[in-house]
Amino acid sequence: ESREKLSVCSKLCYAVGGAPYQITGCALGFFLQIYLLDVAQVDAFYASIILFVGRVWDAITDPMVGFFISKTSWTRFGRLMPWIMFSTPFAIISYFLIWFVPDISTGQVIWYLVFYCAFQTLVTCFHVPYSALTMFISREQSERDSATAYRMTVEVLGTVLGTAIQGQIVGKVDTPCIGSPFFFGLSNSSVAMEELNMTHDTESLTDTRNAYMIAAGVIGGLYILCALILLLGVRERRESSELQSDEPVSFFQGLKLVMNHGPYIKLIAGFLFTSLAFMLLEGNFALFCTYTLGFRNEFQNILLAIMLSATLTIPFWQWFLTRFGKKTAVYVGISSAIPFLIAVVVLDSNLVVTYVVAVAAGISVAAAFLLPWSMLPDVIDDFKLQHPSSHGHEAIFFSFYVFFTKFTAGVSLGISTLSLDFAGYQTRGCSQPGQVNFTLKMLVSAVPVGLILLSLLLFKLYPIDEEKRRKNKKALQDLR
Repeated sequence: ESREKLSVCSKLCYAVGGAPYQITGCALGFFLQIYLLDVAQVDAFYASIILFVGRVWDAITDPMVGFFISKTSWTRFGRLMPWIMFSTPFAIISYFLIWFVPDISTGQVIWYLVFYCAFQTLVTCFHVPYSALTMFISREQSERDSATAYRMTVEVLGTVLGTAIQGQIVGKVDTPCIGSPFFFGLSNSSVAMEELNMTHDTESLTDTRNAYMIAAGVIGGLYILCALILLLGVRERRESSELQSDEPVSFFQGLKLVMNHGPYIKLIAGFLFTSLAFMLLEGNFALFCTYTLGFRNEFQNILLAIMLSATLTIPFWQWFLTRFGKKTAVYVGISSAIPFLIAVVVLDSNLVVTYVVAVAAGISVAAAFLLPWSMLPDVIDDFKLQHPSSHGHEAIFFSFYVFFTKFTAGVSLGISTLSLDFAGYQTRGCSQPGQVNFTLKMLVSAVPVGLILLSLLLFKLYPIDEEKRRKNKKALQDLR
């Protein structure tokens, strides 16, 4: 066990590798919808298509990359590290181009669709091998759990950075809104709106668009820095995976075994609905703060409060799951968001109350970040005990977990943007119709609460409690 101990430096270098995915993912999750609608001025229907197709494609690439990783031979850098190394520069380029508004009258939708999908593919080539790396840094459960806690702290810190960089740079620029067309009279409203749109396009949006590109450049630089720290500071240990040969693993045979493993399916089902709830909240929160609560100039600070609260409470949840068990942490941590999600909608719009709700919601976000990645290695250990002769399926476990959560998130985000279109969303409006505000309330409160309750019911079926985990650890040590 002493030989398997990881140094604090190794854990930190490993943890830093999780930041790029979260920084870029958070910036895209919180700001891409409002960017497409109000800055790039893409029609809400087409924006929903971009968000839906991009997320679904992102989901599809996870098992694809997992398949190719399982076919990859070991090199002197390892089996996973070359994927991280070669995908990074191309990911930076495609990410920057997502936040660039092309000077073309037609084909704008294709532009965003192509570069959004390209970036999702390249960041998957980084994140799937990085996630699977958890099983290759140590054989000890306690060391992997400790490294995962370091990783989750840095990843949530990455979401803070993503929110802060994108929000503060973009928030410094005042983007004037457009008044309701009813102020111009119903007969000439369309003409007046068109003229006003042209005036504002030439004057106000240039600074806003530049701000988005500056933010993309800063985030791209952080992506490269974190990737370098990971590559230079972490050693991929072949012996930790117990692979004895370079024989390619049968992907489809491994996939069949993985999908027939009961604890894995139950864990996926539970966190599927949890992640859906938080994805809906993430995708629509900026619009909700801007229009429903009326905090147009405060939403970036409210988002920052959520993420700072989440970062500071990750160590608490690590202590809690160690003291009381992971299943108990799931029930307490994720359910704690419910009263605050209800309060933010039921109570009158009040900035102080909104900040209190944001801090409280961040505590639950921290639990939702930490627990899936802490519980997944336990499922893999359980699988190894049941299939001791089958090796090399770690990437399948991680990639398909991400696949299911991303696929359903893509569907939900596409539907939510489409719902806003049907409700009558007004691009860059100073206010929105009552139907839009009602739809936003449903998307950030009622629907997430229902999904969280459903996930808690599913976790009752998850079989790996603390006693089972200890037995598995002892059995694996005996097997080795």
